[in-house]
Amino acid sequence: MELDASLAPGGDWTARRRFTAACLCRPVDRPPVWLMRQAGRALPEYRALKERHSFLELVQTPELAAEVTLQPVRRFRFDAAIIFSDILVICEALGQRYTFRETGGIQMEFPVRTAADVDRLDVGAVTDRLRYVADALRLARRELGDQTALIGFAGSPWTLANFMIEGGSAAEFTLARTLFLTDRALYDRLAEKLSRAIAGYLRMQIAAGADALQVFDTLGREAGADLFDAASARWLREIVSELRSEVPVIVFSKGVNDRWNVLAGLGANVLGVDWTAPLADVRRQLPDNVGVQGNLDPALLRTATPERVAAETRGLLEAMRGVRGHIFNLGHGVPPDARLENLAALANTVRGFA
Repeated sequence: MELDASLAPGGDWTARRRFTAACLCRPVDRPPVWLMRQAGRALPEYRALKERHSFLELVQTPELAAEVTLQPVRRFRFDAAIIFSDILVICEALGQRYTFRETGGIQMEFPVRTAADVDRLDVGAVTDRLRYVADALRLARRELGDQTALIGFAGSPWTLANFMIEGGSAAEFTLARTLFLTDRALYDRLAEKLSRAIAGYLRMQIAAGADALQVFDTLGREAGADLFDAASARWLREIVSELRSEVPVIVFSKGVNDRWNVLAGLGANVLGVDWTAPLADVRRQLPDNVGVQGNLDPALLRTATPERVAAETRGLLEAMRGVRGHIFNLGHGVPPDARLENLAALANTVRGFA
């Protein structure tokens, strides 16, 4: 993307302007901050809504999804909000519904394992079936105005394929890798359908007001170093190439810390880094025009004191001082039992960094 004149250094920084400039590796007054899974789980205001509505009701009702999106921004003044939704809405829109097991985890309506199963998936219906997400984005955009950035998102083809082929959550995801190895053509047919659905869905989110997009390759590690490029990265490259000329694209591929050369070639503006890799070391391995997002250990929010969280946050900020394209975040999502005082300590420390 070319730099918009409004993102040039100097002048007053809004959170939205700061976040967008950082995505483009432009100078900013301080790193912007938002947190994966900041909407929901740990917040009492979210839990109050959850007592009256199921998770899927919250996701599928635009007014409720917008409200949950805005809650963490009101409380912690993050630089960006991320739309409240779920990566598996794509699967449902393709025709593979899902529910939550009483014992925990996801149960897909049927597993996708044969050519006939893949043929059942209807890419053409996805954007229409997911209009409730676009409606929620428009509501959130209206409330955020020009002050705070809004992020849209989707799961990656590889991550969604794992859930679809496995038939839901699993202690170990193995069947997508097995399908790739035993019937590459069928896996590629599924990944191609998913890539088209995801690109169309993300484009719809841009039209509804998203300032940036994040693609969650949460199960990237499950591909293994030998298959990651062909099973996941290939399809990520296709999606990013279609979208990055419109808004910045962030890719978070969890547990793939030995593949930065491949990830750098995705074309993404920013790469998310999980908490297991030193962020400054990762930054040195990437081109100057690729930003990094992360990567405080989420466990600190559960177990540490606010003083320790503030100290660890400052340490990470100092390690990245002067580096363009750093977006402060966790190395994964906010834990459901994160302490509010720790979230506040993190946000206040980043906002006060100079």
